[in-house]
Amino acid sequence: MGLSGDVVTIVFKNAGSILKDKLAAILEKFYRLDHARSSDTGGAGLGLAIAKEIIVQYSGQIYAESNDHYTTFTLELPSLPDLVDKRSS
Repeated sequence: MGLSGDVVTIVFKNAGSILKDKLAAILEKFYRLDHARSSDTGGAGLGLAIAKEIIVQYSGQIYAESNDHYTTFTLELPSLPDLVDKRSS
């Protein structure tokens, strides 16, 4: 987690890669990377879409990057001025 100026950045790094053409889709409702999984054995494909909606409602953004070993999710949210002032003290 980092605080830079008016933005709070939170980074999650997970083992495993996601193909570039799938990265944008994983933030959409009902999207699942493994289409062989049913709702009985996996999620409904709503978790990241809900997270994205909440982050966007707070004027933030979420994006994913992936390489051969890791997938990194980055969340950026505007900081609260009162919180920034308290951390500086």
